[in-house]
Amino acid sequence: MLKNLPNLLLTIVVAACLLGGGGVAYGLSNLVVQLIAFAVLAFNGDVIWGFVTKAPKGLVALVIATIALPAIQLVPLPPAVWTTLPGRELVSEAVNMFGAPGWRAVTVNSARTLVALIGLVVPVTIVAAGVFLSEDARQRIAVAYVALGVASVLLGAFQVMGTNQVGLLYPENPLPGVLFGFFANRNSVAVFLVSCLLLLVCCFPPQRLLSPRWTVQFLSGVLMVVAVVLTQSRTGITLLSLPFSLALLRTFSQRSQAKRPGQEQDLSFGRMGRVGIILAAAAALGLASVAAIPGSRLDTVIARFEEDTQRRPEIWENARYSAERFWPAGAGMGNFDEVYQVDESLEHISIRRAGRAHNEILELAIEAGPFGLILLAAWCIWALSAGWAAMQDERRRWQALAGGGILLASALQSLLDFPLRNQTMLCMAAFAVILLAPPVRFAQTPAHNEGATA
Repeated sequence: MLKNLPNLLLTIVVAACLLGGGGVAYGLSNLVVQLIAFAVLAFNGDVIWGFVTKAPKGLVALVIATIALPAIQLVPLPPAVWTTLPGRELVSEAVNMFGAPGWRAVTVNSARTLVALIGLVVPVTIVAAGVFLSEDARQRIAVAYVALGVASVLLGAFQVMGTNQVGLLYPENPLPGVLFGFFANRNSVAVFLVSCLLLLVCCFPPQRLLSPRWTVQFLSGVLMVVAVVLTQSRTGITLLSLPFSLALLRTFSQRSQAKRPGQEQDLSFGRMGRVGIILAAAAALGLASVAAIPGSRLDTVIARFEEDTQRRPEIWENARYSAERFWPAGAGMGNFDEVYQVDESLEHISIRRAGRAHNEILELAIEAGPFGLILLAAWCIWALSAGWAAMQDERRRWQALAGGGILLASALQSLLDFPLRNQTMLCMAAFAVILLAPPVRFAQTPAHNEGATA
């Protein structure tokens, strides 16, 4: 019961980062991560019951509702019910061609919705078990995420400088000179690295300027900043403003605390003001490094911001029509690709297939109707409330800022892309939820690990 829980969660995090960045197209890799999560739950059966009974009720209700949404969509309904649901005309006609229609689920494709339901196992495991971790155990997971971010950058260096898809884990969409790291989508690796930067800035204890630990942290940050630029992700480069802003905020916060009378000054706070300048200069250093890499020019990155973005508005226009056609029942979680290809207007068809809406609100409206949008709004309200409560606790304040920053970065990118449609970023979002939630006390037994709160 809670035995070695921090190490088990670290195992899930590492597996998710190494195997879960390909999205739904790589089911076997995702399955490995999900089986590890199932094993953690199997050997720590009290975690689920403890989460339901001891975790904050609002968080418990949201987790249950999130699981219930795709589960309810899989419940079979009689023909008199499902044939009258909006958007089922084509399904009904196809079924009638082979005889009288039988019982069917709300979703238009049960297999895709089942995959979406199983995909929740890993983040739910992290949330359910993670609320029992102490602040120190949460910090160790944050350190692991930063180390994995650096590892992704090192792999990406081979991808950027190599040829013939060297180092690509998911070679379905090769782009010369673009960094993908552990992901199949450059926007996803960009927001992942931004999230790692937020953890680096907020969850690591302050170090003496130019000390060995400070140098390692600083160089890790510079590497990840350079890597975000190398992804050529416009949203990722824009989101770099979040960790830079929090870095400056923490620097000035430490300086103000050092000036309080009667407080020990065990760090050279007089020199810490220079940290903000150095961190700001890291952005310029990263951009200069890009220009120095053969085959990757800085003007290529800048040109990305000048590209025509007409394709996304066309997708959104068709997606709005799909949402209206299936409103309010929804087409079922994971079914955007099933219905969009039918609703795509002829004048918007191109040689590229739109497998996603590139706007999570629209995609959620298609798949879950108003129920999904209400659930999304409830998560936002909980995050704001939990974040505000955490800000009142000085020990949890910076961890909560990291968690809030990760969720904000994911939400902002969700307006133009789909960052949470892979296991890696789902786990990162689940960890962000943990950073916002207060540590929960679990009934202590001799078998408990010291990383769990008692």
